[in-house]
Amino acid sequence: MKERRYFSDGLQGRNLRFVGEQKDEFLPEARVGFVLLEHFSLPAFTQALDTLVTANLIRAGAFATRTFSLDGNSAASDLGLVITPSAALRIEHLHEFDLLVVCGGLRTALRPTPELTHLLQAAAEKGIALAGLWNGAWFLGQAGLLDGYKCAVHPENRAALAEIARNSQVTCESYVVDRDRLTAASPMGAFNMVLKWIDNLHGRGLVDAIVDILAFEESRYRRVHPSLHEKMSEPVRDAITLMSANIEEPLSQDQLAVYVGRSKRQLERLFKQQLGTTPVRFYLELRITESRRLLQHSDLPISEVSIACGFASASHFSKCYAAFYGYSPSREVRYGCVKSAK
Repeated sequence: MKERRYFSDGLQGRNLRFVGEQKDEFLPEARVGFVLLEHFSLPAFTQALDTLVTANLIRAGAFATRTFSLDGNSAASDLGLVITPSAALRIEHLHEFDLLVVCGGLRTALRPTPELTHLLQAAAEKGIALAGLWNGAWFLGQAGLLDGYKCAVHPENRAALAEIARNSQVTCESYVVDRDRLTAASPMGAFNMVLKWIDNLHGRGLVDAIVDILAFEESRYRRVHPSLHEKMSEPVRDAITLMSANIEEPLSQDQLAVYVGRSKRQLERLFKQQLGTTPVRFYLELRITESRRLLQHSDLPISEVSIACGFASASHFSKCYAAFYGYSPSREVRYGCVKSAK
């Protein structure tokens, strides 16, 4: 029986939803409640929600979400779209949550709401993590729940928050995760904020998998490249960029070393230190990962996919594919979204 191969840290995230994890522990479902205030930021809310929904596509049952308003009625977003919540938020609902998110927006009125203040204070007493989107941090601050915490709020509301939460540090960041207080000042900040929370709960592998799905536009999510980018030195980054640009005709390790200005031995040592693998192995994993994309999203024959990903023969490609994914390329789901030229 052929030994099963596993992806190294650098590419495990990209393939997590296809190969699963080598973990035995049971991780309980994390439950998130969203409180929609009038004129809440729909982009910030959907960024946060979409990140959790995407996480469930990768790791089924990781998160449960529910939406609320204070009175149970529909809430109009900043874009004029109306969202109907599942219920009015009540004290008895609080036991359901690990995280409660206050969703504000540019036109959300900053005025004390005794009912919301009471609910937030009760949630804090129960040890529930609290979050605020856009100017949601203002309501946390007004409830006295940001004392001793760093936080983020939309620039329009920084002065107002600093005035009512004088014992907190109001930052200029797009998001802040400080222990059990999570705040975001923008839709991008909401995305980053939820990713950081997921990282704390489940580790970077799940985060990398989410980013691989959602960060289709590099400039949009520049701050949230997978963790391997954060700890890589310039020669390793350059080598991976070269690998990615030369999938069909792979460069030799000697060529990579010359192009990045390091010796072959130095490059091997850098890959081992920073990614826990060798350049040769990483290159293979990268090509296998790209082959899965081609198989799923094009109608190219397996033989052409193998050539496009730099394999000398279809049989060698099939063996490598099965070793990593546990099944042959012929059993891969074929969506055929991109039609090949006939």
